[in-house]
Amino acid sequence: MILLQVNQLSKSFGADPILTNIKLEVQTRDRIALVGRNGAGKSTLLKMIAGHMSYDSGEMIKSKETQIGYLAQNTGLESELSIWDEMLTVFSYLQQQEKELRALEEKMGDPQIMDQPQEYERILKNYDRLQVSFKEQGGYQYEADIRSVLHGLNFQSFSYDTKIAALSGGQKTRLALAKLLLRKPDLLILDEPTNHLDIETLSWLEQYLQSYDGAILIVSHDRYFLDKVVNQVYEITRNHMKRYSGNYSHYLDQKAANYEREMKQYEKQQEEIAKLEDFVQRNLARASTTKRAQSRRKQLERIERIDRPLGDEKSATFGFQIEKQSGNDVLSVSSLAVGYEGQKVSENISFRISRGDSIALVGPNGIGKSTLLKTLVDKLPAIAGDYSFGSNVTIGYYDQQQADLTSNKQVLNELWDDYPLMPEKDIRTVLGNFLFSGDDVLKIVSTLSGGEKARLALAKLMMQKANVLILDEPTNHLDLDSKEILENALIDYPGTLLFVSHDRYFINRITTKVIELSTDGATEYLGDYDYYVDKKLEQEELDALESPDIVQTQPQKLEKLNYQQDKEAKKLERQRKRRLEEIEAQIEDLEGKIDEMDTLLCDPDIFQDHEKVLNITTENNELKLKLDQLIEEWTELGDKV
Repeated sequence: MILLQVNQLSKSFGADPILTNIKLEVQTRDRIALVGRNGAGKSTLLKMIAGHMSYDSGEMIKSKETQIGYLAQNTGLESELSIWDEMLTVFSYLQQQEKELRALEEKMGDPQIMDQPQEYERILKNYDRLQVSFKEQGGYQYEADIRSVLHGLNFQSFSYDTKIAALSGGQKTRLALAKLLLRKPDLLILDEPTNHLDIETLSWLEQYLQSYDGAILIVSHDRYFLDKVVNQVYEITRNHMKRYSGNYSHYLDQKAANYEREMKQYEKQQEEIAKLEDFVQRNLARASTTKRAQSRRKQLERIERIDRPLGDEKSATFGFQIEKQSGNDVLSVSSLAVGYEGQKVSENISFRISRGDSIALVGPNGIGKSTLLKTLVDKLPAIAGDYSFGSNVTIGYYDQQQADLTSNKQVLNELWDDYPLMPEKDIRTVLGNFLFSGDDVLKIVSTLSGGEKARLALAKLMMQKANVLILDEPTNHLDLDSKEILENALIDYPGTLLFVSHDRYFINRITTKVIELSTDGATEYLGDYDYYVDKKLEQEELDALESPDIVQTQPQKLEKLNYQQDKEAKKLERQRKRRLEEIEAQIEDLEGKIDEMDTLLCDPDIFQDHEKVLNITTENNELKLKLDQLIEEWTELGDKV
């Protein structure tokens, strides 16, 4: 079923066209990614589809029944309510139905109503109709749905009575996402939903969206996320849009293959045209060959010329070099505690970094990753423990907030003031490599966009030629193309890297070690992000196997251990399935009993007996309560698949 059609849509800001002749079709269960450079018009298109912005020409067709839910970038939920009460507002219609059901139950237990058979039967029919509607719309599980979504978005440690006004901006953004997911619109439009999410929460969101019943239209710079979620990619480039089937990686393959094929077709035609033109030029004036030359000229005129395929738009070009090499021992951290104003966020942190290491620091939001980096670069004092850098270490630090880039200087002077002996031409060349060309270098730093500030910060970092780079979320604000350029530059970097990132694709490409930070220490994993995930799962399975039957003091053979793990996992899965089957049978039995009770209440012999009606109604309410509990357990077990 087609939910939305966009035909020939165009939008300009002043004299500058942003989008031209855009075509887009969204069907039920589509998972669509919009990709393109920063400023290409992705967010503009989402706003127009959501009805938050007008368009200049074209048409947008959707049925009146199609519900659209839209989450803009960094949109925080503003409310005076508590977390729980705000989430309940999504289900106000179910709460109203619940009140009506309770009111009808009270009426059915009223002796005066029982003495009026026709009125009682009318109330009973209303009750039956309303109860069916309530059940079909999820009335018995909406509270379980709220808990599930809040838990998935990392609010399990919060009291649900917490006032939303007391939360941080990132937490409010996650709550806005939670509320939108609970609404379950037919078309879910998400603009950078992965901002403010840690890796664990990202994984949950991926799984949730994979099983989402409606369609999804999404803008994200998280390539790992796009690969997991989407099945179509629309690329916006040079004001136009083109569709590709498959996930993000498949889109890249198709795009490269299309460009290669189109270039070969273009070159083949150019070769053919050159031969015909050469023949005409050499033979047109000769009497013996003029007819053939004229024939070739007509052939040339009939050729439908292929335009040279356009490659990618201009990209940033840069690399990181070092001025001098550090010693083999780069950093030693011992029993370090970090935090703010004496309050510990994480402690007992110990690890070592050697020259050439590329280390990703991971862990949930709020665990102290950025705090640790700031401590290492002396922006925050250590609370306990110590750390020391090795010989000849020079540090380049990238701050995710670009806190140092708030000056009223021009972009040119921001860089030139740090290197006053360099010629202006060379400074402009560096800035040009980071896509600051022409009048862009005269922009005021404080007025730059997030992406522009990120590129300027990287330019300053490159100029330092430090042999150790400490990077805090370096891919924030960068478009997909710029991320790839940065990755390639860091892969070729001859120094040492320590960085924090939530971009799993980025971590996979450049890391040689992963250090997981927790409240009570740091754990090291020798490998990329996928290796880290595999080892974590393996550790969880081992923890589940702890029992007196396994002697922990003796080393187990790997083959035997894998067999035990597989056996235990299958056992747990069988238990889960058996419990699901038991619950389903109990639910079916309870629903049958509830229907029987409702039928009994319609029996004239019964509803004339006030005592029997009261007993049946009381028992019926107890059965419904038990049904609610079973449905909640069934939902939680289903989520563990």
